[in-house]
Amino acid sequence: MKTEKISTMLLVAVAAALLTATLSANQIATGTPQAVQTKAMTIDASKFPTLQAAFDAVTEGGGVVIIPPGNYELTKPLVLTRDNTHIRGAGPSTHLINRNENNEPALIIRPDKPQEKNPYIWRIQLSDFRVSGNSKSGDGILLERVDEMFLSGLLVDHNGRHGINMTNCYENPRVNHCNITYNEQAGIYILGCHDVVMSANQFEENQDGLQFINSFNLTMSGNNIDDHLRHGVVIENTYACVLSGNMIEECNGTAIILDRDCVGITVSANVIAHNLGGGVELRDAWGCTVSANTFVIVYNFSLLIGPNSGRNLIAGNNFCNTYMGDGLTKWSTDYASGKNPMNVDGGTGIILKGTSDNAITGNVFGGLSGEAVKADEACSRIFVTGNMMTDLGRRATGDRTAIDLGGAKESIIKDNAIGTGLLVK
Repeated sequence: MKTEKISTMLLVAVAAALLTATLSANQIATGTPQAVQTKAMTIDASKFPTLQAAFDAVTEGGGVVIIPPGNYELTKPLVLTRDNTHIRGAGPSTHLINRNENNEPALIIRPDKPQEKNPYIWRIQLSDFRVSGNSKSGDGILLERVDEMFLSGLLVDHNGRHGINMTNCYENPRVNHCNITYNEQAGIYILGCHDVVMSANQFEENQDGLQFINSFNLTMSGNNIDDHLRHGVVIENTYACVLSGNMIEECNGTAIILDRDCVGITVSANVIAHNLGGGVELRDAWGCTVSANTFVIVYNFSLLIGPNSGRNLIAGNNFCNTYMGDGLTKWSTDYASGKNPMNVDGGTGIILKGTSDNAITGNVFGGLSGEAVKADEACSRIFVTGNMMTDLGRRATGDRTAIDLGGAKESIIKDNAIGTGLLVK
């Protein structure tokens, strides 16, 4: 009996020591005395009179608010101000419907003490529900000063402003596997954010797909951006971003625009197809790389580099029409028929306006309506080498030209494989 009592007392002592060590480690990790920690909660929103009451029930410890299937009509924004909180629905059957017509959002996530200097709310997750609005409502979801957010499985559509508005969410926003459609302004609008990851989302028929403004270090990959009323992706005043593996098609404007002091951005391995305005426009972009993209049936221009841009590398891209071998094209070549241009074969190359210090190398240009590369006399130090050019000037009424640098100064044209009958100027 004594031995059993001693063993029991020893086990209790060891367990107490381990618990003390765990609590001490937790205090060190959180920087907060353990005594003030509040237990996280699981909240079933169906047990509350309103969704706002369910949100307000979240304690300082955070938790998960589960919203069951149903249509939830809103006349004023839902507001969440607690850290470490997950709002989770049951998929598209959990539907927040914004009936507000005063330009207010459906859902707002923000700190509860905006009067403090630089307040932030941390670690918010939103998943598996739908948010829709009307032409007079505001953003679908507005996130202000939210750090380390994770948005996934959301359907955000028909809102009067942006689908998702992320403002000053500085640390590590992530948006994955969402469907962002038919919003009056941008599908996703990002202002003043940092280290953003955006992957495997679908954007359709917003004004613009993504606006990334005064923010930094965007990783945008594996998204489908389709049928936008204006542009696909607009990036302004940033550096060190990558856009890779995206499909951007059928924008009325331009697929990708880099503007206002963009530096060190890579646009690579995207398919840019069927855009009326153009493919990629470097309006104010320096030290950028445009590589391994496929520009197919892009009208007006596939790549435009303007006078406020320079020192860019254009390498390993394919600029093409719908040619599929044996003299055939997938789409009609009846250019004079007056049909919708979106239904007629075409392809475009590179236009340079007043820019300098750009290298164009290792690209394939085939089946284009006009030139592969066309510059003006205000350009300088343009390097065009090692490219393959064939079947150009398909809509030309006079001479068919492969390269026309327009008298650009200090420029080099060398070692290009150019098809028979194509001129170099």
